[in-house]
Amino acid sequence: MNPLNPSTAPVGTTSEAPADHPTAARRTTEPPAASAPAATEHPATEQAAEQRRGPGRRAVRRSGGRYGRLLELGGRGFLPIAFVARLPLAMITVGALTLATAVTGSYAVGGAAAGAVGVGSALGGPLMGHLADRVGQRAVLLVSALAHTVAIGLLLVTAYAGPGGPAVPLLVAAALLVGATCPQVGPLARVRWRGLAGGARQELDTALSYESTADELTFVLGPALVGLLASLLAPWTPFVLAAALTLTMVPCFAVHSSHRAAPAAPRPRRRVAVVPVPGRDRVLVLLPVLGMVAMGTFFGAVQNGLSAFGGAFGAQSAAGLLYAVLGISSAAAALSVAWWPQRFRPAARWMAGAGAMAVLSLLFLLPGDIVPMLVVLLLVGLPVGPTMVTIYTIGGDVARPERLGTVMTMLASGVVLGTAVGAALAGLVAETAGHRGAFAAAIGAACAMVLISAALPLLRHRGR
Repeated sequence: MNPLNPSTAPVGTTSEAPADHPTAARRTTEPPAASAPAATEHPATEQAAEQRRGPGRRAVRRSGGRYGRLLELGGRGFLPIAFVARLPLAMITVGALTLATAVTGSYAVGGAAAGAVGVGSALGGPLMGHLADRVGQRAVLLVSALAHTVAIGLLLVTAYAGPGGPAVPLLVAAALLVGATCPQVGPLARVRWRGLAGGARQELDTALSYESTADELTFVLGPALVGLLASLLAPWTPFVLAAALTLTMVPCFAVHSSHRAAPAAPRPRRRVAVVPVPGRDRVLVLLPVLGMVAMGTFFGAVQNGLSAFGGAFGAQSAAGLLYAVLGISSAAAALSVAWWPQRFRPAARWMAGAGAMAVLSLLFLLPGDIVPMLVVLLLVGLPVGPTMVTIYTIGGDVARPERLGTVMTMLASGVVLGTAVGAALAGLVAETAGHRGAFAAAIGAACAMVLISAALPLLRHRGR
């Protein structure tokens, strides 16, 4: 059985998922990708959409193109609410770096605090996804919004309460808690889109393309907000804004009607024997997670490489602006996936995207000035966005329906963990080999992703 071919049931549906689970029913009846009809023409999708609309609400016909269709699927306010609600996650890592450096005067402590946020997010994210699968997204998001606000308060108290300066272990521990409690809006929004798309592959690709673009834009806007507020007001003000957004926008996302598209897995009425997950299924889920770790390693190495590259010109602080160029290019390319032919299967898309990243990243070794580096960043960013969209697609395809939230948060956490690993590895190499050594680490991460993507079709053929 081919888990990546939409014309067959994904691997996850071979598990003992309850037959009446809506996600399981949807995925076992998914039409062939090459001839998937529009969602407005698919009877099952129309029926699901009618249930989501509720009584008294008339169906809205497709308008505004493929991305305009997302407004109809998500419902009123879903896109702006989900976009703003994910901003705190994009602010807290740079915010912790800025705050800890300011209150201690140590770049090492600032780096440790930023790393603690990343590790906390990598640990807490999958736990939130698991709980969302068990009890539903709404309760988990509401509790995490409150816990994250409290954690931010603890971090600020730890940073400013002591007259002789903060205790570094407590400061790092508070940063770890901030990362662990940050609501996982992006991954859980992707889970909702799988339900809202109702089995229409083209609409799902459009939604996941939008989500990757939204992530890219927030991770450009978030650090910019931190830098602006910290420089104009005080280092603690970005966290006040993050707390305000968490308390207001995350609950709005939690209670939005779209949460019904990602219901909790129904609990059996009587105790049943636990069916073990086949080893092949575990590996199929592990491969996209490893792909995201490699992607994050690529990001972290590029960030450190740009910092070393800018330092050679006396413009180390411009590394963030240079990296934003890659983010903008990646976001624009991610939007194009909505128009890619359905016969271009996800497994082939992943291999092609990873190969393009590996080849184009060699260009990082060439520039000797800022302008050529800008051109290289624009080119390298082109395959990044589509590759991320594809990995999220594959991760959702191979996940068991009752564990979709867990897998999506694992993918997002893989990026966070990989970024920390890549930044640390590239930093060590840059000490002795300069920016080209750091970029060599990024090239290695891209090559590792090629190998991981190649393992997917091999495993698929062995399982037939």
